[in-house]
Amino acid sequence: MDRSHSPLETAARESLQKRGVSLTDIAELVMYLQKPYHPDLSINHCEENVEKVLQKREVQNAILTGVQLDCLTEEKKLSSPLQEMIEADAGLYGIDEILAFAIVNVYGSIGFTNYGYVDKQKPGILKRLNDKSTGECHTFLDDIVGAIAAAASSRLAHTYSNSDTAKEDV
Repeated sequence: MDRSHSPLETAARESLQKRGVSLTDIAELVMYLQKPYHPDLSINHCEENVEKVLQKREVQNAILTGVQLDCLTEEKKLSSPLQEMIEADAGLYGIDEILAFAIVNVYGSIGFTNYGYVDKQKPGILKRLNDKSTGECHTFLDDIVGAIAAAASSRLAHTYSNSDTAKEDV
Protein backbone atom coordinates (compact mmCIF):
# COMPACT_ATOMS: atom_id res chain seq x y z
CA MET A 1 0.00 0.00 0.00
CA ASP A 2 1.56 3.23 -1.17
CA ARG A 3 0.63 6.29 0.82
CA SER A 4 1.65 9.89 0.50
CA HIS A 5 3.49 11.50 3.35
CA SER A 6 2.43 14.67 5.13
CA PRO A 7 4.73 17.67 4.66
CA LEU A 8 6.00 17.16 8.23
CA GLU A 9 6.79 13.49 7.64
CA THR A 10 8.47 14.31 4.32
CA ALA A 11 10.64 16.94 6.01
CA ALA A 12 11.62 14.52 8.78
CA ARG A 13 12.53 11.78 6.30
CA GLU A 14 14.55 14.24 4.21
CA SER A 15 16.39 15.40 7.34
CA LEU A 16 17.47 11.84 8.05
CA GLN A 17 18.59 11.30 4.45
CA LYS A 18 20.56 14.57 4.35
CA ARG A 19 22.40 13.45 7.48
CA GLY A 20 23.26 10.11 5.87
CA VAL A 21 20.72 7.88 7.60
CA SER A 22 18.61 5.54 5.47
CA LEU A 23 15.53 3.54 6.32
CA THR A 24 17.64 0.40 5.83
CA ASP A 25 20.23 1.66 8.35
CA ILE A 26 17.51 1.93 10.98
CA ALA A 27 15.92 -1.39 9.94
CA GLU A 28 19.30 -3.08 10.45
CA LEU A 29 19.25 -1.86 14.06
CA VAL A 30 15.76 -3.30 14.46
CA MET A 31 17.07 -6.59 13.09
CA TYR A 32 19.98 -6.43 15.57
CA LEU A 33 17.54 -5.96 18.44
CA GLN A 34 14.87 -8.48 17.42
CA LYS A 35 16.63 -11.28 15.49
CA PRO A 36 17.47 -13.23 18.68
CA TYR A 37 13.75 -13.42 19.49
CA HIS A 38 12.46 -13.90 15.93
CA PRO A 39 14.96 -15.98 13.92
CA ASP A 40 12.85 -15.79 10.74
CA LEU A 41 12.67 -11.99 10.84
CA SER A 42 13.30 -10.30 7.50
CA ILE A 43 14.79 -6.88 6.82
CA ASN A 44 11.58 -6.02 4.96
CA HIS A 45 9.52 -6.64 8.09
CA CYS A 46 11.93 -4.43 10.05
CA GLU A 47 11.60 -1.68 7.43
CA GLU A 48 7.79 -1.89 7.63
CA ASN A 49 7.98 -1.25 11.37
CA VAL A 50 10.38 1.66 10.91
CA GLU A 51 7.93 3.10 8.36
CA LYS A 52 5.11 2.93 10.93
CA VAL A 53 7.24 4.69 13.55
CA LEU A 54 8.13 7.45 11.10
CA GLN A 55 4.41 8.14 10.60
CA LYS A 56 4.07 9.33 14.21
CA ARG A 57 4.02 13.09 14.68
CA GLU A 58 6.06 12.90 17.93
CA VAL A 59 8.79 11.12 16.02
CA GLN A 60 8.75 13.62 13.17
CA ASN A 61 8.97 16.52 15.64
CA ALA A 62 11.89 14.92 17.46
CA ILE A 63 13.78 14.29 14.21
CA LEU A 64 13.36 17.85 12.99
CA THR A 65 14.29 19.38 16.35
CA GLY A 66 17.34 17.20 16.95
CA VAL A 67 18.74 17.44 13.44
CA GLN A 68 18.33 21.23 13.49
CA LEU A 69 20.24 21.49 16.76
CA ASP A 70 23.02 19.28 15.40
CA CYS A 71 23.26 21.40 12.24
CA LEU A 72 23.31 24.67 14.17
CA THR A 73 26.05 23.22 16.35
CA GLU A 74 28.14 22.32 13.28
CA GLU A 75 27.66 25.87 12.01
CA LYS A 76 28.71 27.22 15.44
CA LYS A 77 25.48 29.19 15.72
CA LEU A 78 24.58 28.36 19.32
CA SER A 79 25.42 30.43 22.36
CA SER A 80 28.06 29.39 24.83
CA PRO A 81 28.04 27.16 26.88
CA LEU A 82 25.31 25.28 24.94
CA GLN A 83 27.49 25.26 21.80
CA GLU A 84 30.33 23.50 23.60
CA MET A 85 28.09 21.02 25.44
CA ILE A 86 26.37 19.83 22.26
CA GLU A 87 29.62 19.88 20.28
CA ALA A 88 31.30 17.65 22.85
CA ASP A 89 28.18 15.50 23.39
CA ALA A 90 28.77 16.15 27.07
CA GLY A 91 27.81 13.20 29.24
CA LEU A 92 25.88 15.25 31.75
CA TYR A 93 23.96 17.23 29.12
CA GLY A 94 21.27 14.55 28.64
CA ILE A 95 18.75 16.57 26.65
CA ASP A 96 19.55 14.48 23.58
CA GLU A 97 18.38 11.38 25.47
CA ILE A 98 15.27 13.19 26.72
CA LEU A 99 14.32 13.96 23.12
CA ALA A 100 14.86 10.28 22.27
CA PHE A 101 12.53 9.26 25.12
CA ALA A 102 9.68 11.07 23.33
CA ILE A 103 10.16 8.52 20.57
CA VAL A 104 10.64 5.38 22.65
CA ASN A 105 7.51 6.21 24.67
CA VAL A 106 5.31 5.82 21.59
CA TYR A 107 5.24 2.01 21.89
CA GLY A 108 5.45 1.42 25.61
CA SER A 109 8.03 0.62 28.23
CA ILE A 110 9.84 -2.06 26.22
CA GLY A 111 11.15 0.81 24.12
CA PHE A 112 13.26 2.01 27.06
CA THR A 113 15.12 -1.28 27.38
CA ASN A 114 15.56 -1.58 23.60
CA TYR A 115 16.87 1.99 23.46
CA GLY A 116 19.23 1.57 26.42
CA TYR A 117 20.70 -1.56 24.91
CA VAL A 118 21.22 -0.22 21.39
CA ASP A 119 22.55 3.08 22.78
CA LYS A 120 25.14 1.22 24.84
CA GLN A 121 26.16 -1.24 22.09
CA LYS A 122 26.28 1.33 19.25
CA PRO A 123 25.92 -1.16 16.38
CA GLY A 124 25.68 -0.31 12.68
CA ILE A 125 24.86 3.28 11.81
CA LEU A 126 25.16 4.33 15.46
CA LYS A 127 28.89 3.61 15.42
CA ARG A 128 29.35 5.97 12.45
CA LEU A 129 27.14 8.67 13.97
CA ASN A 130 29.21 8.55 17.16
CA ASP A 131 32.52 8.94 15.34
CA LYS A 132 33.73 12.37 16.48
CA SER A 133 36.62 12.35 13.99
CA THR A 134 34.30 13.20 11.06
CA GLY A 135 33.83 16.80 12.15
CA GLU A 136 30.07 16.32 12.01
CA CYS A 137 27.82 16.75 15.02
CA HIS A 138 25.31 13.97 15.65
CA THR A 139 24.70 14.54 19.35
CA PHE A 140 20.95 14.37 18.85
CA LEU A 141 20.78 12.26 15.70
CA ASP A 142 22.47 9.17 17.14
CA ASP A 143 19.95 9.07 19.99
CA ILE A 144 17.04 9.75 17.64
CA VAL A 145 18.06 6.95 15.27
CA GLY A 146 18.54 4.56 18.19
CA ALA A 147 15.15 5.58 19.55
CA ILE A 148 13.41 5.04 16.20
CA ALA A 149 14.95 1.56 16.02
CA ALA A 150 13.93 0.86 19.62
CA ALA A 151 10.37 2.01 18.95
CA ALA A 152 10.18 -0.07 15.77
CA SER A 153 11.50 -3.06 17.72
CA SER A 154 8.87 -2.49 20.38
CA ARG A 155 6.16 -2.22 17.75
CA LEU A 156 7.40 -5.44 16.19
CA ALA A 157 7.43 -7.18 19.57
CA HIS A 158 3.87 -6.00 20.27
CA THR A 159 2.77 -7.25 16.85
CA TYR A 160 4.28 -10.67 17.48
CA SER A 161 2.72 -10.88 20.94
CA ASN A 162 -0.66 -10.09 19.38
CA SER A 163 -0.29 -12.65 16.59
CA ASP A 164 -2.42 -15.21 18.47
CA THR A 165 -5.21 -12.66 18.82
CA ALA A 166 -6.56 -9.96 16.55
CA LYS A 167 -3.71 -7.72 15.43
CA GLU A 168 -3.82 -4.13 16.51
CA ASP A 169 -2.86 -1.30 14.21
CA VAL A 170 -0.08 -0.15 16.52
